[in-house]
Amino acid sequence: MGFEYSGILGIIILILDIWAILQIVKGGGSTGSKLVWILIILLLPVIGLLIWLLAGRNRL
Repeated sequence: MGFEYSGILGIIILILDIWAILQIVKGGGSTGSKLVWILIILLLPVIGLLIWLLAGRNRL
């Protein structure tokens, strides 16, 4: 039963990460800052998403 929940949670995190990357790409920030945010989200999927939501979302 624990495997099912972790699988669903993983899919939710993947969807949120893809959404965040699309928002970053569509944003008006510089190419360098977009690249840094995308790398952070790809390398640290959960923590990177939370950091972007709290610190970077309104700045791009």
